[in-house]
Amino acid sequence: MTPTVTTSSPVLQTATQNALVDALVEQGWYVGREVIDLELCEALNHELLHRAAYNKLDEAGIGRGKQHLLRKDIRGDAIHWLDRKSAAQRRYLDAMSELQQALNHALFLGLFEYEAHFAHYPPGAFYQRHVDSFRGRANRVISTVSYLTPDWPNDAGGEMVIYHPDDTSLEITRVVPEAGTFACFMSENIAHEVLPTRQSRTSIAGWFRRNASLGGVLDPAR
Repeated sequence: MTPTVTTSSPVLQTATQNALVDALVEQGWYVGREVIDLELCEALNHELLHRAAYNKLDEAGIGRGKQHLLRKDIRGDAIHWLDRKSAAQRRYLDAMSELQQALNHALFLGLFEYEAHFAHYPPGAFYQRHVDSFRGRANRVISTVSYLTPDWPNDAGGEMVIYHPDDTSLEITRVVPEAGTFACFMSENIAHEVLPTRQSRTSIAGWFRRNASLGGVLDPAR
């Protein structure tokens, strides 16, 4: 049976938003446990796993447009872009819209929109160290990751490693992909990677974007 989303409480509490803003200013990244409502995580996780079971996910690649390549030796997840077609997606995206407004109000970033996709890492999958902004087009300003898998075992791997912005060989922290955990960081400055997972790993990756239109042509998402 598909889980339903019944709670009306905020996905991100005001105190969490304030702590997130402070962390971005002070260190360029934020990680919080038990941030995202677990009922919402359950509904989103169910939707993602249903898509995975019926082969309704797309192989993820690297690069964009003509530079887009499938490289399993670099990245092994499968994705589906959020499209607001479920109540859970709408609630999650509405929460990110509220966060976007809070970030613009506090930091004057001029964030234009938010894009996000489900990400499913099967056992053995990983994503090598990288930064999220595209070369020459730093339109992705802040990256977000929401974790959906409940009861993550200590020995299952799959952590996201965050590296120091001034030294990409220096590890700052490892984020356990436990349901309810929310991470965000400056897309251009924070290198990160996903370590090999030993079990199915589910999350939502997203980006707050600045409009990088040129010559009156709107810069496309994704």
